[in-house]
Amino acid sequence: MRINNNMIMKSSPRSSSTPMDPRIWSKLPPEILEYILSFLPLKTFLNLRSTCKSFWSLIFTPPFINKHSSSSSSSSSPFSNFLFLSHPQFHHSHFTLYDCNHATWRNISLSLTTNDSSSLHHSSPSSSWFTTLVSSGGLFCLSDPTSCSLLVCNLLAKTSRKIQYPSFNLHLEHLTFVTTPKGYTIFVLFSHSSSSPSSSSSNVFVYDSKVLSWTRFEGRFGVNLGDNIRQHQGVYFNGGLYFATPEPFSVVKFDLGIGKLERPIGVLPNQVTFLRLVGDGGEGKKMYLVGGVGSNGISRSIKLWEFCEENDYGNYWNEVESLPDLMCRKFVSVCYHNYEHVYCFWHEGMICICCYTWPEILYYLVSRKTWHWLPRCPSLPLKCSCGFKWFSFVPNLYAAV
Repeated sequence: MRINNNMIMKSSPRSSSTPMDPRIWSKLPPEILEYILSFLPLKTFLNLRSTCKSFWSLIFTPPFINKHSSSSSSSSSPFSNFLFLSHPQFHHSHFTLYDCNHATWRNISLSLTTNDSSSLHHSSPSSSWFTTLVSSGGLFCLSDPTSCSLLVCNLLAKTSRKIQYPSFNLHLEHLTFVTTPKGYTIFVLFSHSSSSPSSSSSNVFVYDSKVLSWTRFEGRFGVNLGDNIRQHQGVYFNGGLYFATPEPFSVVKFDLGIGKLERPIGVLPNQVTFLRLVGDGGEGKKMYLVGGVGSNGISRSIKLWEFCEENDYGNYWNEVESLPDLMCRKFVSVCYHNYEHVYCFWHEGMICICCYTWPEILYYLVSRKTWHWLPRCPSLPLKCSCGFKWFSFVPNLYAAV
């Protein structure tokens, strides 16, 4: 049968749309409008939110949260994930990002706004005092020594919470900021000075975002954890915080429930020259150990171990991989065998190994069991030398502060 195109044209609806009658659409119930707008792609809605004040509040309504919060933490997230670089020579609002999804570098300027009575903008004089400390689960934790407070902020949602130090004469030592399945935890060690290290006492303060308050624990935590904050960023695993101690090397657990350090966890490999712990990004299901193996403080190889739960032989560290020889030689040469400059973190299935004196990242891709270098950012000034600090930044609109 032959189809008449003219018939199709005549039976088709008019190409021009009928104007929306404000007398009708202005009476649309809010819950219906929320439901309709929730079908917009999240990126599109974020671009439209500045057109209407009420649109900004809609993003935190149940239809939006139910539709988008589950995808924000999954592989189908509408946002890229980034490796975030800061440096003392950068302007205080300027940062470099590596977009892992698109394998491109980006330079951005950030402006932070608190959700309380005060505002923080990087253009204000006081904002230069803010120091980026650590990131986890889409949140950043910054310190403001001038007001004796911490700032936990969600850059994507533009929300933040100002948290006063638990003590005004507090000097931040061993600060750990970790997200958990139920929120986030801040761990701070505060040592009392003493002429005798063996008799010195210290307090641990733990902030729980679920109850919005600090809990204080007393003990001799400083003796066990040492004095180098760079070595002791704790990781969240199996409901507790784990720390790698300086020589004599060990891994200890801080029980968040009772506020006590437990005995060393697992038998460590022999002839280690340095140790760093890495978690799995707040899930608390896996824990890894990165360390050098050698003698007299010189690393001949760098290995990766995974912590295995108790079995017939007890808890133990299972060797996963060794860094290829040429890559190992490069890494130990750029850090000059000064392992205090080495730090590690987890980023979207990658174990990142960094050095404060080197602008590149060495990373292990867990799914493929391969090692790679992330090269230097092309726009990074050649005169930038020491102080490179990388963070994992995985935007999460519904990461609560």
